Amino acid sequence: MMRPLTAAAIQVAPVRGSLTPQVVEANIERCLDFVRRCVAETGAELVVLPESATTGFTPDCSVEQLWDLVSELPGAMSQPFQDLAKELGIVLCVGTYERGPERGIVYNASILVNSDGALLGVYRKTHPFCTEAVSGGGWVTPGDTVTVCDTAIGRIGMIICFDGDYPELSRIQAVQGAEIICRPSALLRSADIWELTSRARAYDNHVFVIGANATGIDPAGVIYFGNSHIVTPNATIVAKAASHEGWVSARLDPRTALSSLTPGSNIQQGFDHLRDRNLDLIRGHREELESPAKTAFPHGGPRPDHVPEGD
Repeated sequence: MMRPLTAAAIQVAPVRGSLTPQVVEANIERCLDFVRRCVAETGAELVVLPESATTGFTPDCSVEQLWDLVSELPGAMSQPFQDLAKELGIVLCVGTYERGPERGIVYNASILVNSDGALLGVYRKTHPFCTEAVSGGGWVTPGDTVTVCDTAIGRIGMIICFDGDYPELSRIQAVQGAEIICRPSALLRSADIWELTSRARAYDNHVFVIGANATGIDPAGVIYFGNSHIVTPNATIVAKAASHEGWVSARLDPRTALSSLTPGSNIQQGFDHLRDRNLDLIRGHREELESPAKTAFPHGGPRPDHVPEGD
C-alpha cells in the first residue's frame, strides 16, 4: 500500500549529435547526475525520467543501428540506474530503447527499479506514435503487456507518452491496484494536450500521475518543450516545470488524495470512479469495446502529410 512520499519528475536534454556508443554513455551519465542532484535537493523517494532518456526520442539512424546501440533489459542500459537507485535508496523510472530478440526489433521501454536496485519491471510502449511505429515506417515495435509493480513505496504502473491518450491502459493498471502511474514522455503535440491527458488519466482512475517530458533537442534536431508535471487523483497539477532542464517535486499523501471535492475545499468527496463503475453495463458492451469504432470520422484513412515527430 502506498505511503506518503516525495516524488520528482526530471527533464533532461539529450547530448547533441548523432548517436554513438559514447553519446549513449554520456546521456546515461547526464541522467544519473540529474537524479543525484534532484534527490539531494528534494529528498525524492520516487524519481521519473523522460521517454528514451538514454538516447533522445528520434534516433536519426536505422532501426538496425539503434538495436546495436542499446541493450536487452536488464542489461547495460539499466545497470547504472539500478546501481544508483540502490545507492540512493530510491525508486526510479527511466525511459530507454530496448534491444529486442533479433536485430531490427527495438522496443520503446521504461524500467522501474526498486530502492534495493532490483529491476522490478519493464514496460514496452503498447501504443507507439504514428511516426515511431514500424508499421508507419518508424523504428519501434509495440509491446503487448501491462506492467504494474509493488515497490517499497507503493504499487506503481507505467505508461509512455502517447499511451496516455488511451484510457483503457491506465484503467487496467488502476484496476490492478496501481496507486501511481509514471509517464515518461517526449510529447510534442501541445502543452494543453500533454496536461489534459495526464489530468484525465489521473482523474479517471484516482491515481497520481507523474509525467516527465523531454526537453532540449534530440539527435534528429526535434525540439521538446518540457512542462513535466505531477498530478493528484483529483486532477490537480501540484508541480509543473517550464522548458528548462531540471526537476519538479511534490509531496504525495494517499490519506488526503480524495479527501475533498476540489483542492482546499471543506466539501468532502463522496464519489470514486473505480468503486462506482457500472460493471454490468461494461460487461454488456464488451464486444463493442473490442471492435473498430463506428463513426462518421475517417478513422483509418490516409495519414496527414505532416505530423509532429515526438510522442
